[in-house]
Amino acid sequence: MTASANKRLMQELLAKAAAGDRAAYVAAIADDVTMVITGQYSWSQTIRSKEALLRNLHGHLNSLLAEGRRAIPLRFIADDDLVVVEAKGEMRTRSGRPYNNDYCLIYRLHEGRIVEIREYCDSALTEAVLGPFPAALRQTG
Repeated sequence: MTASANKRLMQELLAKAAAGDRAAYVAAIADDVTMVITGQYSWSQTIRSKEALLRNLHGHLNSLLAEGRRAIPLRFIADDDLVVVEAKGEMRTRSGRPYNNDYCLIYRLHEGRIVEIREYCDSALTEAVLGPFPAALRQTG
């Protein structure tokens, strides 16, 4: 796929997700996806597989965040198989505390599938609002 096709695909997937329909986004994630949460804090890790991503990361987030959470994409930049997305989170914890983080997400796509995700965000905000990531769910390496 071309850079413009990859950009269009991510725009469509993230628009649906921001509107509350995450099914297409989840379906586009490759089974052997790698997600790197950057930084030097408890959430930093490399997740290897769709199963681990959905179970460990998304499962933990589901336990912390209220329904209706979303990340609103603000800007897309594409180059070859990479699409960079700047996004603003609009979320609340289950106890009602706001969690509105800023994100820079770099997606690498292959044949219309998300094969790699790199996440940059405000790590201090993440730990202040959501707390440390459970060691039992964390992947390293």
